[in-house]
Amino acid sequence: MNNALAMTEQGLHGDPIAPVILGVTGILFFAVIGRFLARRFGQPTVLGELFMGILLGNAAWYLEVDLITVLREGPRVFELVSASLSGISVHEVATAIFGADKGNEIVRIISGPHGGEVMQVAQTVDVFSRYGVIFLLFVVGLETEISEMRRVGADSIRVAVLGVIVPFAFGFAAAGLLMPELSLNSMLFVAATLGATSVGITANVLVELGRNRSVEGHIILGAAICDDVLGLIILAVVSGIIVSGSVDLLHIGLVVFMSALFVSGAAVFGPKIVQFSAAIMGRLDIVEAKMFTSYLFVMVLAWIANLAGLATIVGAFAAGVVLSDSYFKEYEKSRKNFVSIRELIMPLEVVLVPIFFILMGIQVKLESFLSVPVLFVAGGLLIAAILGKLASGLGARRQVDRLVIGIGMIPRGEVGLVFAAIGRALDVIDDALFSAIVLMVMVTTLISPPLLKAAINRRGSRMAPD
Repeated sequence: MNNALAMTEQGLHGDPIAPVILGVTGILFFAVIGRFLARRFGQPTVLGELFMGILLGNAAWYLEVDLITVLREGPRVFELVSASLSGISVHEVATAIFGADKGNEIVRIISGPHGGEVMQVAQTVDVFSRYGVIFLLFVVGLETEISEMRRVGADSIRVAVLGVIVPFAFGFAAAGLLMPELSLNSMLFVAATLGATSVGITANVLVELGRNRSVEGHIILGAAICDDVLGLIILAVVSGIIVSGSVDLLHIGLVVFMSALFVSGAAVFGPKIVQFSAAIMGRLDIVEAKMFTSYLFVMVLAWIANLAGLATIVGAFAAGVVLSDSYFKEYEKSRKNFVSIRELIMPLEVVLVPIFFILMGIQVKLESFLSVPVLFVAGGLLIAAILGKLASGLGARRQVDRLVIGIGMIPRGEVGLVFAAIGRALDVIDDALFSAIVLMVMVTTLISPPLLKAAINRRGSRMAPD
């Protein structure tokens, strides 16, 4: 009785957020090491963070660290917890999601004496990583010229169309040749996964090299937005065929309509909302006004983008494009030292973005790649994935560096993993094929930063006019 009372008193005096502080700080510490090593060897920092995440994730998993085991499974663990809270047997859900062996391990962790702490830390790391990629694309949007985006709009659309159609065709052909036993539905989903693009990694490299305002940078970012919409359409078509056995034209039309509505709404009403907010916030200190307006605007647009069926990062990028320091010039006249929105947001980006890339690395499972058939299939998909995106560069006009654009479209990142996870949930992608797709995603994600840097340094991208 006394022991129980002592433990209760100890728990009451302890700060429940302390494990979260330790866990998140530990993740960030490894991110700093990865960034330092990357700089030391002259590589993009994102590469160091990804490699450090892979090293941390697999070493800690081998040592049976519960937190890393949960983080490696990503959102699927949170789905398990949500299902268990609704009254469904946690063992049944875990077995259905992860299989018998891994399911029992996950249940042991979340049901154990420290399960609550582990889930607290895991959810916090996941949330921080999502904030990180939002702020990354927001900062990229801040440095993007609207006039230049309009000027390269036709190039971006052509690059996006080629960047989806060509990899889709290559992926379908590769799946049929490498795995003739696959069903039509499985081949369609593999092809859809190859058509995805993750702009977060490319954007980070472009910013780091100071090329996000180049013509090529604008084309890549514009193409990524179009790519996201086209990817959603293809995902809707493929998922509709699998679920219902037919194409749901109504659903496809709704996706296109909502996407167009969001983009046009952000362009038309965004500036008016910012002007109104600046007028209200202008009564505060100018730093507070800029910070509150920027944070609220980017989060609202990210939420609306998700509501429209788009990725939250599309909303973040749109918020950055719309926002400008010029909206606050009337309230800065009395201030001696000018502070830009970018300078205010950068501390958040510097802390949160590395957590996103570390988490992506942690979720790379090296043990899945120990099968020769998996490596063979992954190799074929990798070739199709790289060639398909390189071909997208042909959509740009000849005056720009098409190779830089093609390489910038290569990484699949979290978008490719999401597509693969959906295919797995629909039972059209088995464990072996999922491992091959994950390997393809991992390699395209890892090789893109050094290839992009080498391609830019080879000739240098022509900077867009201010």
